Amino acid sequence: MCRGAEVRGTERSQESGNQERRRGSVSGFHCLPCHLSHFTPPTYRSCGCIACMFRKTAQLNMYVLFVLQIKAHGPSFTRLHAPWPVLCREAEFLKIRVPTKTVESGFGSSMSTVWRKLNQPFQPKVPRQDQGRTKFLSHSFSREKLHLYNITSKETFFDNTTRGRIVYEILRRTVCVRTCQTIGISTLIAKGVYDAAFPLHDVSALSAAVLNLQGWARYSAFYKYQPIDLVRKYFGEKIGLYFAWLGVYTQLLIPASIVGIIVFGYGVATVDTNIPSLEMCDESLNFTMCPLCDGACDFWHLSTACGTARASHLFDNPATVFFAIFMSLWAVLFLEHWKRRQISLSFNWGLTGTEDDEEHPRPKYETILLQKRQKKQKNKKKKKKSEAPIDKLTWKDRLPGYFINISSILFMFGLTFSAVFSVIIYRITISALMAMSPDPAIKSNVRVTVSATAVIINLVVILILDEIYGNVAVWLTELEIPKTDTNFEERLILKAFLLKFMNAYAPIFYVAFFKGRFAGRPGNYTYVFNNYRMEECAPGGCLIELCIQLSIIMLGKQLIQNNIFEIGIPKLKKLARAIKNKGSTEKEKEEGKPPQQWNLDYALAAFEGLTPEYMEMIIQFGFVSLFVASFPLAPLFALLNNVIEIRLDAKKFVTELRRPVAIRAKDIGIWYNILSGMGKFSVIINAFVISFTSDFIPRLVYQYMYSPNGTMHGFIDHTLSYFNVSNFKPGTAPHSSAHKDISFCRYKDYREPPWSTDAYQFSKQYWCVLAARLAFVILFQNLVMFLSLVVAWVIPDVPKNIVEQLKREKKLLVDVFLQEEKEKFQLIQSLFSKDNPLQAGSHLLQQAQGIAAPGRSSTLPSGQTQALVGDGGGVPRARCRAASFSQFTRKSPSSPMNENENSRHTAV
Repeated sequence: MCRGAEVRGTERSQESGNQERRRGSVSGFHCLPCHLSHFTPPTYRSCGCIACMFRKTAQLNMYVLFVLQIKAHGPSFTRLHAPWPVLCREAEFLKIRVPTKTVESGFGSSMSTVWRKLNQPFQPKVPRQDQGRTKFLSHSFSREKLHLYNITSKETFFDNTTRGRIVYEILRRTVCVRTCQTIGISTLIAKGVYDAAFPLHDVSALSAAVLNLQGWARYSAFYKYQPIDLVRKYFGEKIGLYFAWLGVYTQLLIPASIVGIIVFGYGVATVDTNIPSLEMCDESLNFTMCPLCDGACDFWHLSTACGTARASHLFDNPATVFFAIFMSLWAVLFLEHWKRRQISLSFNWGLTGTEDDEEHPRPKYETILLQKRQKKQKNKKKKKKSEAPIDKLTWKDRLPGYFINISSILFMFGLTFSAVFSVIIYRITISALMAMSPDPAIKSNVRVTVSATAVIINLVVILILDEIYGNVAVWLTELEIPKTDTNFEERLILKAFLLKFMNAYAPIFYVAFFKGRFAGRPGNYTYVFNNYRMEECAPGGCLIELCIQLSIIMLGKQLIQNNIFEIGIPKLKKLARAIKNKGSTEKEKEEGKPPQQWNLDYALAAFEGLTPEYMEMIIQFGFVSLFVASFPLAPLFALLNNVIEIRLDAKKFVTELRRPVAIRAKDIGIWYNILSGMGKFSVIINAFVISFTSDFIPRLVYQYMYSPNGTMHGFIDHTLSYFNVSNFKPGTAPHSSAHKDISFCRYKDYREPPWSTDAYQFSKQYWCVLAARLAFVILFQNLVMFLSLVVAWVIPDVPKNIVEQLKREKKLLVDVFLQEEKEKFQLIQSLFSKDNPLQAGSHLLQQAQGIAAPGRSSTLPSGQTQALVGDGGGVPRARCRAASFSQFTRKSPSSPMNENENSRHTAV
């Protein structure tokens, strides 16, 4: 290991450092513009270490910032440069699309002038916006066609992000010379040889002004569109797609929020005319209800729950059904709109038709595979048998990890259910204890106090388990030994989503579908631990409790976890690193040295991927879509959160995190499948919430089957059953009651009265309501699914203008290459038309052998000339044949003699 090696290096002068800062970063890794003469890499006395072997292989080919942690001398930085020949070679190898000289005009959306002026205040302050309607045709880079590309300067042709990606790709596949086993910088970092490898933030005026100061990362620009193209140019396609997706999601929350406000406003406007609420608040009806607990609780009047009934109507009204259907279709529209937006971005960024990048094995996979090979070689020497070499890990190697994964996930499911059950026990016991209190004020506020404190406990438990489950998901994924980073990320996402989904929604599912379903009836209640009765829903129904639970958990997670944690924890980590490096910083200030960019970036937090960012938005999408029938204001609170979230994430990426290596991506990956699954699942959930949790179906059944005059008058009396107080079990009746001469009490259920032959059995009305509820679930689900399919069929995945532009680009590219072929053919003909045929023949022979004309690169294959006898007396001529399109795109092998000296030392 290099941690004990002695490091020597030459420090650049103050003047050269200032000159470099004025020039800014040219490549993606703060590269020097031309060569390495400004910096002498450190030399090691112990040259047998892995790091030295790696540096000898890589240091002459690229420029990147390494951090090598040396305990005795502090961090040591190694900087590498990528010259033009290496950039060209790797760009061709990676099939990077670059702009050609051909310009396609009329590109972009055809917005009217009036709309463009109206939309101007919402546009970000990005330089050269007016050039958005022209586009250079792009084509995969090839060293044989340099004359076709729009190369104004070799220093700026490959942008900052592309240079960084090329450099890091070389580093990831460079093999250590001596060990011949360790591949890439990722393995060296995993083994502790290097501490980190990252590109530097671009401190040039353009990026700093646009990204940090002018528009993107400022909270005051919350109403403006994001400069997505600039974000992609600086951070790469993967991060650009995340912010584009977040922007589309936030924009589409605006109509959902407006409709939700209208639905809530309808409830507020009709609460004073709602007949069921008025009947519950009418004291003259004198509904005497059965006690809420055994012994200590007294009989009570239904009119005391008037406030709960009025609040329940705000969310449980006929408009709620319309809103549930609307939000189900909204989820489909959101996914379809994002699909079109994603394809448009892929086209604009030159990713259409590109292949996925080749991925390298992860360090842990390499290590375990190497151990397996060494173990097999030892056994092979003992047994002296020839066996096939091991090239990959099998399911047998991963079997212990799979077993631990399954058992751990089941254990964590049990832990989540245990936490929910513990809160249920808390609610039951606290309700019983408060009901026994002699203070009437405490007795009157039992339900509100217990519900509020239980939801807060649920929120705290969810936040704690959320952090635990995130770390456990990473550990479980490591046990599966995925081969590539993509496989690792997908498995991690599935595990983390499964655990966090269960953790966040388990209390809500309990309130929505289980609370009050198994409580029993007076005289035959269900008990927990033989002492405590199962809790029942409030007199206004469980929907108002579901609304309270959903709103507090959603707002609490967004406020505490998504904002305070994201702001507070990075600040604390940054403060801790500043205190740790306080000595070296003060020493530099005493010496009068300005802080170097690599020191500033090393003090930032490391980028750990987009999984946490996506995860919090996916969980929020579940709050917005799954139980939206119980809380129409959920889209509004999600919109307010996301407006802040976009700027918070932008500020975090620009100022709080090290700059990540750009990763090419054409879509958001597995997250789209999760969103699509949640959208379909939300249809079923909302159907059951409306049908079984709310009173919408019982009201319809009463109005059209049992109401004597077709109105809602008498609905409350219809939903309450009778119980004979003489049928209480011993010890369960109220010990002391303020209500005298009570023979019957009421409870909410559809059961036969005590004077019936089938006393306390489910009545005919119960079965009618149950049948109507099941029928509504089937009807709602099929209707919404049908409408969703219609919406998905009507909206094409690929926008029409993109299809037309793809066809036009293809035609223009063919014309470009045909024109090139035509010019070459005319050049050959002009050579034969000269007076000296022998000289012309020698020029043609040179071209056939690969010597290109000035400003051109020959694409004719060698060895395809034939001597022919012409009409002019047997002068030898070369028969010219028009080359096909494939010949111009074919990669001819380059001679080692023509390679740049700096590019010969990298193993590719």
